Amino acid sequence: MPLPAVLLIGTLWLNGCATAGSEAAIACPPVVTYSRADQTRAVDEIAALPDGAMILRMLSDYAVLRDQARACR
Repeated sequence: MPLPAVLLIGTLWLNGCATAGSEAAIACPPVVTYSRADQTRAVDEIAALPDGAMILRMLSDYAVLRDQARACR
């Protein structure tokens, strides 16, 4: 049997012995819980920002990340 065929058969045979799946484990990040008072303060501070403030877009992105972290659990 030619060497490449032997290597192919050996590789296939060894792969059949694998005990773990190829999917990597995903660690879910923790989601920080804010008190009602903290949330109320944040709303008041956000309301005081000028229209189009960059921080508003960043907070929107953060909200998406929090939703994804909650769904990860």
